[in-house]
This record gives sequence, structure tokens and C-alpha cells, in this order.
Amino acid sequence: MKIMRVQRGFTLLELLVVLVIFGLILGAVSINAMPGEQQRLENDARRISLLLQLARDEAIVRNLPVAFEVDQHGYRFLVREERIWSPVKDEMLRERSFQIAPVELSLQPQVADTSNIRIIFGREPVDKPFVLTIKSADKHVSVRADGIGHFSVE
Repeated sequence: MKIMRVQRGFTLLELLVVLVIFGLILGAVSINAMPGEQQRLENDARRISLLLQLARDEAIVRNLPVAFEVDQHGYRFLVREERIWSPVKDEMLRERSFQIAPVELSLQPQVADTSNIRIIFGREPVDKPFVLTIKSADKHVSVRADGIGHFSVE
């Protein structure tokens, strides 16, 4: 009496098909996981927008002027105490670099020196509206302030 054994398992072809499908999925995920230049600019702009809101609130709470200073490589926040501008001692408002540097900056209304832009928040909740535009190659993004505490990214 012969006993027939039934082979169980995957054939080489089935394993290759699964590996190809897995490779395609992994490739699609890795392409989406690596942000492009525009996405990195937008991430920086969103972070700046939130930090500007925080700096504005900090100026009102401290009852001292707080400045946002930006150049082509990064940005920082300063507080004015006794006629001296010094870095804000707060982990959230620490000095940061752009993800893509150097960048081109422009501010509306225009300032004389666009290589080093400084925006000062006073003690009052109402301030002048502005648009800060950050450019890298042919990509750009803007941070718009309406003057009453709302910051948006465009």
C-alpha cells in the first residue's frame, strides 16, 4: 500500500510574486515618506506660523517686546530686557535652521535689509499685518499675519 504525501508550501513562483508586490509597496511608501522640497518649505512655514503665535503671546504675557529674527539659514526669537536684545530662554522658541538652506526671504511691507529680517511683537494684541515669503529655487511658501493674532500658511 502506497501512501501519498501531499506537499504543502509555496512554490518558488508564488514567493517571487509576493516579494515583487512587497517591493512595490515598500517603494511607494518610501517615496511618500521622503518629503520633497515644497513639503519641507511648507513644514518650516507651518512651524514658523505656530512659533510666531507663541512669540506674540509671550510678548503680551511678559509685557516685553519679543522679536522674530530670520536670515537665509535659520531663525531665532529675542526678548528685549533693559535695552538689550537677548535670546528667549524657552525650548519652544529656541534658534532653528531651515530644512533647506539657504533660502530667499521677502517681507511685505518691504524692509531695507532682506538678508536679516526682524519682526517685533509688542505688548499690544494688535500689530501690523505682514507676509513673510520663503523661497528655495522655484518653490515658495508664505506666512501671512493679519495683525490681530492670526497666522496662516499659503
